[in-house]
Amino acid sequence: MKRGSTVFLKVVIILIAIGTLVGLLWEPHIEGRNVHADLVAIYFHDPFLAYTYIASIPFFAGLYQAFKLLGYIEHNKAFFPVSVKALRNMKYCALALIGSISVAILYIFVMSKITHDDPAGFIAIGLVVVFASAVIATAAAVFERLLQNAVDIKSENDLTV
Repeated sequence: MKRGSTVFLKVVIILIAIGTLVGLLWEPHIEGRNVHADLVAIYFHDPFLAYTYIASIPFFAGLYQAFKLLGYIEHNKAFFPVSVKALRNMKYCALALIGSISVAILYIFVMSKITHDDPAGFIAIGLVVVFASAVIATAAAVFERLLQNAVDIKSENDLTV
């Protein structure tokens, strides 16, 4: 892969990470119930917000693994075990994200029954993110298997030479 392509993809990953981080920090200030709240009330009296920040860790870890994988590709180490490990970690991050968002959807659904709120918007967005994470986990698993086979073939060829 050309160096320009990997640099472009790395920049895209960095922009996604920055955009997500800004959104995570900015959204609580414009949320309906927090519009007139101070920082202490926003960040320390909302356990769901703390859960959101903790649950975002696998997302950022997955982006970091993708960034590392692009670095391996850039340095012609695509067919090495470290690349397989990066793909495996990306798969695990996507599965962890699926689990944490599923728990959040369940929590919002149960709380909506208690408070008689409408959870449709949150649940719809959550299901879209779960679906996207499932696609990423599946793609990472397929690429991991294919890359592992290529690494095995490469190591067999290196032993016979």
